[in-house]
Amino acid sequence: MIWYNKQIAIKDFAHWGKNTMGEFLDIQFIEIGADFLKATMPVNTKTHQPYGLLHGGASATLAETVGSVASALVINTEKQLCVGLEINANHIRSVKSGIVTATAKPLHLGATTHVWDIKITDENEKLICVSRLTVAILNKKITH
Repeated sequence: MIWYNKQIAIKDFAHWGKNTMGEFLDIQFIEIGADFLKATMPVNTKTHQPYGLLHGGASATLAETVGSVASALVINTEKQLCVGLEINANHIRSVKSGIVTATAKPLHLGATTHVWDIKITDENEKLICVSRLTVAILNKKITH
């Protein structure tokens, strides 16, 4: 298991999304496993581009959300924080409606960086987007 808190459950971190872009796009965490985190997002007018297809930026938002939260679950958040450093997204297939699911799995969990492989699929398990997210792990500054 890769998580800092070995007893972590979705209810323990679901509130992190309050008042964020993730909440605006209705991103929901649905499953946490020993080495993966899954989240869903509806494909609707909030996430469409002008042609009525899933916007690539919405896919990138979903990928960065699930990967960043996964990184936060790996570290000791009392001593460290994590921030996105780089993200890329290859848009494989279009989707007009329904729900897409992002699954984040680590490629590298180092002391100063994490690299996540994120695959976004549609309701038929067809690959929609492949993303890689690099997250910087920073020590919190201690103030007295």
